[in-house]
Amino acid sequence: MGGTVKTSVFALGALLLFALLVDTDGSTPNELCKSTGMSPYDYSQALCMSYLFYEAQRSGPLPSNQRVTWRKDSALGDGSDVGLNLQGGYYDAGDFVKFGFPMAFTATFLSWGLIDFAEGQKAAGQLEYGRAAVKWATDYFLKAHSGHFELYGQVGDGYADHAYWGRPEEMSMARPAFKITTGAPGSDLAGETAAALAAASIVFKSADPNYSGQCLTAAKELYDFANQHRQTYDTSIPQAADFYKSWSGYGDELCWAALWLARATGDNSYLSKARKHWDEFNLQESGLAFSWDDKKPGVYALYTMLDSDTLFRNTFSKYLTNLRNNAQYTPGGLVYIDQWGSNRHAANVAFLGLMGAKLGIDADANRQFGEKQINYLLGSNGRSFVVGFGNNPPQKPHHRSSSCPDMPQTCDYSALDNPGPNPQVLYGALVGGPDQNDQYVDDRRDYVKNEVACDYNAGFTAALGAMVENHYSK
Repeated sequence: MGGTVKTSVFALGALLLFALLVDTDGSTPNELCKSTGMSPYDYSQALCMSYLFYEAQRSGPLPSNQRVTWRKDSALGDGSDVGLNLQGGYYDAGDFVKFGFPMAFTATFLSWGLIDFAEGQKAAGQLEYGRAAVKWATDYFLKAHSGHFELYGQVGDGYADHAYWGRPEEMSMARPAFKITTGAPGSDLAGETAAALAAASIVFKSADPNYSGQCLTAAKELYDFANQHRQTYDTSIPQAADFYKSWSGYGDELCWAALWLARATGDNSYLSKARKHWDEFNLQESGLAFSWDDKKPGVYALYTMLDSDTLFRNTFSKYLTNLRNNAQYTPGGLVYIDQWGSNRHAANVAFLGLMGAKLGIDADANRQFGEKQINYLLGSNGRSFVVGFGNNPPQKPHHRSSSCPDMPQTCDYSALDNPGPNPQVLYGALVGGPDQNDQYVDDRRDYVKNEVACDYNAGFTAALGAMVENHYSK
């Protein structure tokens, strides 16, 4: 009886939160993401803010229900150099390049959270915002998939872009578009985009069957492209190599895409293809990182869900045990995998821990591991690493548009060295994170510790849905 009452009260709270979110006229982001009183941290509020961050990253013409109102239409000429409309998608980080590879991983991860922790997303009143965040990316991918075995994987030049500090609405540098084709393929890029579209087809299967079908058709084509014409994408789009080089190769993306297609279609032939990739690329051997580059740990989790062969469950269990027991940790308890985006890496593997717990793999240990990591990001070691959330959050993220004052005031490189907080609060953004000793300084110029990125928030967002679901199931 107590559980029923608790669920009912929570459902009412979620409806009230949703009502607040719908009426956006005159509201600030902080007012949109009201506190729900959740303890020890307000995971629902953090999840709400994380989706606001994605609205701040939107490129192209903005919708009428845009809640981050200091952002306006931008990059409306994207694709004009190749005679296409490539508007939309997300700006990658604190800059304005649209890098398709990490953007696709972001969409896959956001979809994963919406699929497997849907109850948490619903309970927080965020399911529709989550779908909107995914669709902003997949709408762009459908346009970027401009022909059979053709995919635009980047818009903008990284070096020209990084030479500019200002608003995306006012940038004037050339934004060239780069693609992969049969003559210049990119199996990792095509494979990850296929995974994103396949996962999105599950997200929209009931909500929008027609759109779901479009995503699935494109996903199948892109997987075939990735598999039949093999090469790392940064060979074909060398402009990406200094920013998002595919160090792990493309074998993990081929298997990852095949698994997502197996899940989306129910067609076991995709499981057979995934097994061939598993064997060909020796995917059973993995490090600790799960990221835009290396999908192997995610492959273990998906395979555990889709295939009864104990090989995959045992591999996933072994990975999680190694992560819990043998990884490096900061004194404050953050699992420390890499200095670049230390928080991002912790959030990504936290999700895997929470997913492992849901699958019944060392459930208590993996749930505690995942929760400890997310709680660290939200403030358990003395400060929040999420802009606008909790105790002593970052105020100076390395992020161009939020560093700018209100228009029409000038914004240039002087904003980079502004000693005060960013004039626009970039609600929900997870900053890069501390070093191996928990040391962190809120410095806009420190792009290692203080930059934000779409992929930094992806696993964090998915894990927050799990945290809401777990919290209210107790």
